[in-house]
Amino acid sequence: MSEAVPFTPRRVFALVTAVLVLAAATTLANRVLPGWAYPLCGLIAALILITLGRAAGCSWADLGLSALRRPALVGLAGAALIAVIFGIALAIPSLRTVYQDGRVGDPDLTQLLWLTCGRILFGTVLVEEIAFRGVLPGLFGATDDRWRWPPILCSAALFGLWHVLPALAIGRNAAVHAVFGSTPVVVLQILAMAAAGVAGIFLHWWRHAGRGVLASVIVHFATNAGGLIIAVLVR
Repeated sequence: MSEAVPFTPRRVFALVTAVLVLAAATTLANRVLPGWAYPLCGLIAALILITLGRAAGCSWADLGLSALRRPALVGLAGAALIAVIFGIALAIPSLRTVYQDGRVGDPDLTQLLWLTCGRILFGTVLVEEIAFRGVLPGLFGATDDRWRWPPILCSAALFGLWHVLPALAIGRNAAVHAVFGSTPVVVLQILAMAAAGVAGIFLHWWRHAGRGVLASVIVHFATNAGGLIIAVLVR
């Protein structure tokens, strides 16, 4: 049975620094850097976070980075489940509005590959899974042998806050606009961040079941990239 990393000044410093790195990364990615730099920003942030976690005494297992085979198999099972859910939604016309998103635009094949394999994979999924299902839970004391709510909830809450800037555009989704059309933007933003926090718990379950971050990376990528592809198809 693995033991949680004990709270030490070094670990507290790593936690505070990790939060500051994430705050800087989301601000740069959403407000400062050009689009081409978005994946690079995510990749650099992920590497910094891993370094912080290791320096604070977390093992590779604590960070969810010690295994590949089981996480990959569990992640692929999750991706298959996501594909079934997407297929059902596409087959029911009334559910297609969920994927009608004004943020999608009209990308061609090259742009779609860039958005999915560049921006989503490296700019969004990689940094978020390394941060919120890997480094932060490890620093808060999560382990793979037992589900521990405090570190998972703390990481999920920070995952919700991470979406404070992206949540500003949530009203451009057709389904959201249909249900919350007259709702103030601030309320929509809070609801979107709360939903992201819940999604963070869901994604951590996949990391926990797979005994590694790769499982949640695959599920997260399948969800985001699959949702984008469907949004392009039904626009």
